[in-house]
Amino acid sequence: MRDIPVNLGGYKLTIVEPPTPKMREDAKGQQVLVTDRDGATQFTVSLFAKLRVKTGERAPKGEEIKVTLGTDPGPDFGEDVRVELLDARVSPYQVESAGRVTSGLAWRAMGIKHAAPAPAPRNNGDK
Repeated sequence: MRDIPVNLGGYKLTIVEPPTPKMREDAKGQQVLVTDRDGATQFTVSLFAKLRVKTGERAPKGEEIKVTLGTDPGPDFGEDVRVELLDARVSPYQVESAGRVTSGLAWRAMGIKHAAPAPAPRNNGDK
């Protein structure tokens, strides 16, 4: 299975490495831009994903994920910015090389947007 839709609404996603054009090494060892089938440049962003919990609860350990973006996110996405993924998908992979097996999840999204600000704490009517 590939491109499985994912709902990350229950997680806080924070940029740890700002978006950059995605690069790969070609057969000559040169770095080249990665493009999709239509020739559009792909981008990557590293995010820290941490479960959202209720007040007073302790969140389990988070995880850093690297996401390939199908569109240029623009300049307003620096380090420590809270974001949401647009059309997030995941694909499991397994690669065998030199007798070693590497497996994991490949994350993709069409883009990112700024996360809505957290709601302000409610005043319980204390006077």
